Amino acid sequence: MAHVTLANIAQTDNRWNISGDVVIGTVPSLLLASKALPIAANTMIDFANVTDIDTSTISLILEWKRRAKKENQPIKFVNLPANLNSLTQLYGVAELIN
Repeated sequence: MAHVTLANIAQTDNRWNISGDVVIGTVPSLLLASKALPIAANTMIDFANVTDIDTSTISLILEWKRRAKKENQPIKFVNLPANLNSLTQLYGVAELIN
């Protein structure tokens, strides 16, 4: 069984910093933690410190996009891992994320 590094989300100004593994085992806790963070104008969600992803990462991103749309706030995803870009292309959702 692969070792999973716990994921974390922390806010600095208008930036949400995501770290660790954003995989099926950590996505529910990240989503729950993110509900306490405000989406303000020009919120950026930064994946620079993410160590691993899987297809559940796409679901998490789409959930954040839905929330931002509901709250009428634009959000931007930055420093997305290359393998996430490949997955979004594979599943045909790249245009929804960028």
